[in-house]
Amino acid sequence: MKGLEVRDATVRYGELVAVDGVDLAVEPGEIVALLGASGSGKSSLLRGVAGLEPLAGGVVAWDGVDVSAVPVHARGFGMMFQDGQLFQHLSVAGNIGYGLYREARAQRRARVAELLDIVGLPGYGGRRISELSGGQAQRVALARSLAPRPRLLLLDEPLSALDRNLREHLVEVLGEALRTTGTTALYVTHDQDEAFALADRVGVMADGRLLQLDAPELLWRRPASREVAAFLGYEPFIAPDVAAQLGRIRVATDEVVGIGPAGLTPSADGVELSILDQRHQRGEVLIDVRLPDCQTATVRAAERVEADSLAVALDPAGCAVIPG
Repeated sequence: MKGLEVRDATVRYGELVAVDGVDLAVEPGEIVALLGASGSGKSSLLRGVAGLEPLAGGVVAWDGVDVSAVPVHARGFGMMFQDGQLFQHLSVAGNIGYGLYREARAQRRARVAELLDIVGLPGYGGRRISELSGGQAQRVALARSLAPRPRLLLLDEPLSALDRNLREHLVEVLGEALRTTGTTALYVTHDQDEAFALADRVGVMADGRLLQLDAPELLWRRPASREVAAFLGYEPFIAPDVAAQLGRIRVATDEVVGIGPAGLTPSADGVELSILDQRHQRGEVLIDVRLPDCQTATVRAAERVEADSLAVALDPAGCAVIPG
């Protein structure tokens, strides 16, 4: 196939297996994000694709050609890291044009100006790196990584050092820049909102394995397992008989329901459940209730409830049905 293909990739650090037989494909122009907790193997897989870590087994191929033994600098892949790694002694334009040394000066200037426009920093070429904010510096790092037109861009948590409001803004800038330039990208993050906002497909990794890779809406609606669902924030998991009591959702006998953050809602015609606790969070009230199977679930409400119980029902749009 064309684009990136990873087959049975394994990365080891001594006796530790960081990546365990992963298969992955990224089509030309596609953005794939890998999610996972620290130690899940997502960054090790990225480094294996880049050639920064040798594969203990498996193949990394581009357009059907095995590049597993090709040196890092000869793979035609670009990388963007969390800290940007900008050169303090060079101007913004000097940083962006660093990888364009083989091009004529006029072409280099035109490419730098084009990328400054794409990342939203027109006219910043003459500035020093020390004059930039953290968000501006990451935009420059993105422009620099795009400048040589890499056939694949590998991004290792590039926004994780920024505050949430800035991350939410820059993920839009990043997505627009990648799509404007038609760049094929593999993006590693621990932030689910980033991955779902940016990627065409999202994968979940744990213990060095790729558990599921799907379009964002399919991954959210149909997690392949309890492990994936729990990572995405579904809890608790209830059996078909409990789901039937809470209503509005049908479940086969070999399935369970994962209750998402908005999966249980107040309902006048719902089931009365005992209230265990109530607390405020960001303009709403989180109400813990005891389910019929004695598990605890949380209901989001606009205000506190002045009673010992609350009538609730399942909202199918906020729940996931997964194999039991």
